[in-house]
Amino acid sequence: MRFAIRVKPGAKRDFVGGEHAGALIVSVKAPAVEGKANEAVRKVLAKELGVRGRDLVVVQGERGRDKIIELDAAPAGIEDVLSALRQR
Repeated sequence: MRFAIRVKPGAKRDFVGGEHAGALIVSVKAPAVEGKANEAVRKVLAKELGVRGRDLVVVQGERGRDKIIELDAAPAGIEDVLSALRQR
């Protein structure tokens, strides 16, 4: 399954929640330097979604704020989890 996210690097804390133009907002403390923010995004999203970080792949937007994430072997009910996170 694929879904869109909007990354906010350099935030005060790691947080997943909210929506920006249909994309899930992911705030991370890591700076947008040398892939550090992308790695932080994978870790934070994996924790919130209850999956392994390596199951999340950035398939589009590696160097931008707007990204498309692909989740291999999505667990049952993941759509409900994503919907709840957008409502935070």
